[in-house]
Amino acid sequence: MKSTALLALCALLSCASLIAAAEDQPAKPAAPGAAPAGAAKPVAPANGPFTDAEASYHIGVSLGEQLSQAGIDAQKLKSEELARGVRDAMHGAHLTQADGNKINDWVVAQREAAGKRNRAAAETFLAQNGKAPGVVTTPSGLEYKVITPGNGNSPQPTDEVTVHYRGTLLDGTEFDSSYKRGQPAVFPVNGVIKGWQEALVLMKPGAKWKLFIPPQLAYDMSAKPGIPPGSALLFEVELISVNAKH
Repeated sequence: MKSTALLALCALLSCASLIAAAEDQPAKPAAPGAAPAGAAKPVAPANGPFTDAEASYHIGVSLGEQLSQAGIDAQKLKSEELARGVRDAMHGAHLTQADGNKINDWVVAQREAAGKRNRAAAETFLAQNGKAPGVVTTPSGLEYKVITPGNGNSPQPTDEVTVHYRGTLLDGTEFDSSYKRGQPAVFPVNGVIKGWQEALVLMKPGAKWKLFIPPQLAYDMSAKPGIPPGSALLFEVELISVNAKH
């Protein structure tokens, strides 16, 4: 399905070339969240506004995150053409409706291709991981490993829980962590992804588990901040307490 949000993303895509335009050098692919090898990250002052170079870099990081979330393969982006496009736009060039439709089609195709690759990687990983000592696989495909069992009553779907957690992708990229924020998260059991819902009602207060969640029990083909489409998600989850709702 075509998305106007993706069209807007594609419009922003041209702006990502500000970095390449400023330096007029091809960008190299980098791991998520990392600067390209050999590139010097502009260092912002502790106080005061960004310089042009600093602002350009951080705009690029923001747009790069959006592109990654949409499932765009960095190898597909040609920095010279991006830079040329943004320069032309700043001198009055405009996209036609036909060009906009083609961009949208390209972005959708990239997202679907990335989702299929990530689904395949998830299937391969989970097939092997499920054989590891201590890993339990449920009928839904959720895999978990008990690190600390905990004790007491498990939460019900409508109960509120307090948890600490850390979430990563298969390549080890961390996309979220309550530990880094310095405070646990509080939410209803039935207000999170299916993999979490299934695991939480099996856990007891004080328990710490590792969760290996297949795409269909997470966000599947819907990309989220830091999570490409079709991704399996790995979590370390510590159930601190349960606030039972009556």
